[in-house]
Amino acid sequence: MSRLTELLRQARKADPQLGADLEAEIAALTKRRTFGLVFEQHQPEAVELPGRPVRRGDKVRVLPPRGETKIGDQRLWRVSRIERVDGRRLAHLAELDVEEPETQIMPADDVVVVAEFRDRIYPGLVETGRVERGGDKPFHSVINAENYHALEMLTYTHRHSIDAIYIDPPYNTGAKDWKYNNDYVEGDDDYRHSKWLAFMERRLKIARELLNPDDSVLIVTIDEKEYLRLGLLLEQTFPEARIQMVSSVINFAAVARSASFGRSDEYVFFVMLGKAAPTALPLSKEWSLSSREGISKGLGWELLNRRGSGSKRSDRPNMFYPVFVSREDGHARVVSVGDPYYGDELASVDAPDACVTVWPIRSDGSEGRWKISHTTLRELLELGYVKINRWGGSSTSIYYVPKGERRKIEDGLFPVRGRLPSGAIDVDESSYVPTFVPGTAWRIPSHNATESGTNLLRAILPDRRFPFPKSLYAVEDALRFFVKDKRDAVVLDFVSGSGTTAHALMRLNRQDGGRRQCISVTNNEVSADEQAGLRKQGLRPGDADWEALGICDYITKPRLTAAITGQTPEGVSIKGDYKFTDEFPMSEGFEENAVFFTLTYEAPLSVRHNRAFERVAPMLWLRAGSRGRIIYDLGEDGWDVADSYGVLENIDQADEFVGAMSDREGVEIAYVVTDDDSAFQMVCRELPSWVVPVRLYESYLQNFEINTGRSL
Repeated sequence: MSRLTELLRQARKADPQLGADLEAEIAALTKRRTFGLVFEQHQPEAVELPGRPVRRGDKVRVLPPRGETKIGDQRLWRVSRIERVDGRRLAHLAELDVEEPETQIMPADDVVVVAEFRDRIYPGLVETGRVERGGDKPFHSVINAENYHALEMLTYTHRHSIDAIYIDPPYNTGAKDWKYNNDYVEGDDDYRHSKWLAFMERRLKIARELLNPDDSVLIVTIDEKEYLRLGLLLEQTFPEARIQMVSSVINFAAVARSASFGRSDEYVFFVMLGKAAPTALPLSKEWSLSSREGISKGLGWELLNRRGSGSKRSDRPNMFYPVFVSREDGHARVVSVGDPYYGDELASVDAPDACVTVWPIRSDGSEGRWKISHTTLRELLELGYVKINRWGGSSTSIYYVPKGERRKIEDGLFPVRGRLPSGAIDVDESSYVPTFVPGTAWRIPSHNATESGTNLLRAILPDRRFPFPKSLYAVEDALRFFVKDKRDAVVLDFVSGSGTTAHALMRLNRQDGGRRQCISVTNNEVSADEQAGLRKQGLRPGDADWEALGICDYITKPRLTAAITGQTPEGVSIKGDYKFTDEFPMSEGFEENAVFFTLTYEAPLSVRHNRAFERVAPMLWLRAGSRGRIIYDLGEDGWDVADSYGVLENIDQADEFVGAMSDREGVEIAYVVTDDDSAFQMVCRELPSWVVPVRLYESYLQNFEINTGRSL
């Protein structure tokens, strides 16, 4: 490295910026892993922001003339100043990243702002609509944004607080199904796979910061194009997680592939963090590929004898005790339980009249032990939770109801009808559906993507098309394993497409009265096929007629609105029924709330001086749980308290603000707008102990300044 060091020194001397850039690239290369998943990072990734007003200092591209279908000038320019001439805004531009930059003057309407992912952003949100049928339930949120920037925004509102992430990312088929750096990635692109990996890694790294490290799950679906690389990427990004891959049949007919087997399934990765694990659920017979061997069809009784490791008498001497059994009138029963025996003469232990003594003797004749203590067995015997299936004298096998099965009795899954002549409980097993965790090969009819995805979406949006929507029930089932017992779960889908994940959560809430909420992130991209026609009409991204056909405005928002109201966008009742787990007419809708936002890009000075409060306000509401109203205006008093949070700007009104916070139930966060640390501390001391104080705009600005250093 000494020769390289000397060359770097010379480069820095001749051109300090060149030297610094070379040093940064060399440092990145030396840190690159030499084994595992190695790929090009393809820096920088960038996104165009149509509709964002052009400001001095912005990075922009010049748009092609209206009516032009070819890709425009991809060079980046810096806006040195904005001037008004005859009522028109003109942008003075200087070319970026070249030794001798060109300059030009363009109408501001003919340039588009570009954000590179290494650039610092200060996000806000503008509400674009809502639908309310859920009373005081939390709102589902839909955010129209580039998902990388939306994830950055969520680090302020939901860091380490997401219970589950479900994403169906681009499958990288080469059929113009996704963009990298504003260009569609096609099948003949030599860097197609590494671009996809760079795209995914950047987003997964932020997703990791959002997930609850103690108990959460990331669910990712993929097909054969990228599943191997995705698996390695997930292992490298989440080294502490437990990762499983499920094969899920989504097309029973199989899609024909030239010179290949027909494709009928896709793959679902489950990345489990902390104590997250699939919950055993009452599942139908389709969930088991075998003859259901090992899955209890009724109340599960367990053999009292300990087997396998740790089964010797010497392993747990206090678990070696006699059990006294008898057989009267043809009915075998356990009569009583003795105390632990530490002696060697088993025959010296006397049995009650008409009883036989049973010891925990192993199959090889050696002395073993029981699974539970003598006191626990006595308690279970009193409750009727001990029985004998078949008489065997001193070798009789004894069974008991283990803890998990006892819980099923307590929960009413096995109604107790009485006692059998043997003294054991008699339960009704006729309506019991077994609970179990399935294997990793799913062949479930409801997961058919055509019937439960495409056709279901067509019923909701009859005249609109979206390519390859997921089966609603497949998403619902995958999430149920992890949020069944979390009725207030927060779920994120940052590649939400048509909005299936939010729709699935609505169904889960209806089934158990839950208050789960979904944050759905999607852009407003127009399909590649439609873009050419729109450009010929002289339209551009940002124009109202163009944006009206984007994914978010044309599919996602209308779908979720229709799902909640039970009516199509045309106001007609949706035809057809939901099926499988919960069957009811789709026209009934859901008692849910949803709100729609578009991500904005704010100037830090405007934020610091409280001039961007109206756009930052929805983020404060999201951080406080997405409940109730959003505080958009602090009024003349300079403070307000809503359902779950309050905002104080006028410190002179602190006493009134604190009083209102103390009187309002359910308020959890107090945002205090001040640059004065002593004033902030004064308010903190007065607030109720259950309220979390947050200082604005210090916490906001610091969050996004730190994020700028993220590895890209």
